[in-house]
Amino acid sequence: MDDIEKAILISFDESGTVDSLLKSQAVSFCQQIKGTPSICSICIEKLCLSKIVQVQFWCLQCLHEFLCVRYSSMSLEEKSFIRKSVFSMACFEGDNDSVRVLEGPSFIKNKLAQVLVTLIYFEYPLIWSSVFTDFLPNLSKGAVVIDLFCRVLNVLDDELISLDYPRSTEEVAVAGRIKDAMRQQCVPQIVRAWYDIVSMYRNSDHELCTTVLDCVRKYITWIDIGLIVNDAFIRLLFELMLADGLLDQLRAAAAGCVLGVVSKRMDPQAKITLLRNLQLSRVFGLVTENNDSELVSRVASLLTGYATEVLECSKHSNSEDAKGVSMELLHEVLPSVFYAMRSCEVDATFSAVQFLSGYFATMKSLSTMTETQQLHFDPVYRYNLHALDKIGREEEDRMAEFRKDLFVLLCSVGRVAPDVTQIFIRNSLAIAAASSSDRNVEEVEVALSLFFALGESLSDEAMRTGSGEYSIYSPGLAAFLDDRGIHHPNVNVSRRASYLFMRVVKLLKAKLSLQDTVARFTTMNCNSQEFLGLEDGSHIFEAIALLIGMEDVPLEKQSDYLQRCLLLFVS
Repeated sequence: MDDIEKAILISFDESGTVDSLLKSQAVSFCQQIKGTPSICSICIEKLCLSKIVQVQFWCLQCLHEFLCVRYSSMSLEEKSFIRKSVFSMACFEGDNDSVRVLEGPSFIKNKLAQVLVTLIYFEYPLIWSSVFTDFLPNLSKGAVVIDLFCRVLNVLDDELISLDYPRSTEEVAVAGRIKDAMRQQCVPQIVRAWYDIVSMYRNSDHELCTTVLDCVRKYITWIDIGLIVNDAFIRLLFELMLADGLLDQLRAAAAGCVLGVVSKRMDPQAKITLLRNLQLSRVFGLVTENNDSELVSRVASLLTGYATEVLECSKHSNSEDAKGVSMELLHEVLPSVFYAMRSCEVDATFSAVQFLSGYFATMKSLSTMTETQQLHFDPVYRYNLHALDKIGREEEDRMAEFRKDLFVLLCSVGRVAPDVTQIFIRNSLAIAAASSSDRNVEEVEVALSLFFALGESLSDEAMRTGSGEYSIYSPGLAAFLDDRGIHHPNVNVSRRASYLFMRVVKLLKAKLSLQDTVARFTTMNCNSQEFLGLEDGSHIFEAIALLIGMEDVPLEKQSDYLQRCLLLFVS
């Protein structure tokens, strides 16, 4: 081990056993080495001879920084030397005495891929036009080179091509140049290599196939869709998704590729034809498998993405036939989307809520719903209300935002299918209000939240004219006034129930006669100390004042109720 390697090891030390002064000197020494004219040669030599991963990482990082900062001032000989040396490492070349960088850990291979992508940034296609076509024959050397090739493509996407990250004007221009050149020169060959690799290794190296398919998914967005959507490749993807004996991650990667196909931007008419020909109903059943698996989560995202694209096609297509096909495909996938929404992880459920919000916005434009459309909102799809919430306290803020989206969705459903919505909420309130030993707080909270959200969504016209939905409110009032509400032993529950009760009274007082509620409240068996110990009284006082002062309450009754309230709170 020479002085450079020693200095690199000391500068990377995190054990705390190295003297701080010595470490500072080592860092300074390494910085001096970086500034020498022969730094590239030093790094290439160390990469060929040193087995120390810290040294390998430092050398690759030096090469990356050197290329980024000094590429324009490098000589042609220096550029050629780095290009040939790095590519040789990537293709697993070298004599028996050379160190194989590809045998190192993942972070070393990722850094090597980053150096290659930096060269591609500056040199492809004008200077190094054969980088990809030179790589392809070396894939026959096996998994280690295939893995590195996928890492290069992934880094190229992450650092330059993908629009998921902000890009400078120069980066956008370079990305366009590289994509155009790849489309003309090598994309079909790369796609063929992907297909051959997955077909060859599907039963022997699941992790390698997963790596390849994750790479495929990223490139579907900008390559010719016909290279993927053909009998061979699409059949392979569906075979992988439906194969029980394969690794879940591999099946999920195949689902991710199909989602990439589904999400591909294209003309609505061509898109709806593509979506119909995929026959995605083949994988609907996968969403009912083990709910904690990556496969189910990815399939749920696929189904939601598919439904979203079908909906968009129905909105933007000018053909009535295309609109009809869109509706048929939506009716086919909706039950699976509902199932995914209630059974899968939160991320998949968020996507489902966003789709359903758009769906109901579209349904509102229809004068009436068909029997098939109404069927989707039948209570049979809501039997998950008895399941406890799995989200912990650390997700509380996130879930609060999620609930807001759900309530918006509820209001949309209520406008599109009011009768079914009212039945749903009435039944929820009835379950919550019933005395039962197995009743849980989640059910009561959900029922009251649904009750309140629907009330807030009612228009002024609905409040004035009135309709059958008000009958669903009476089961919920009891929950406010007993030990589930203002008499709950937890002061926070008591105060919240009092506040909600006051809000409900404000909302309904204009239409409903709540004299029975007033009577019930003013005859409760409690004293002021007990009551005020649970709640400060301000919300309840306001609610009772609103109830007593309603126009349809006779003056005699108002006086009677007021006296009872006074007696209640002074006793």
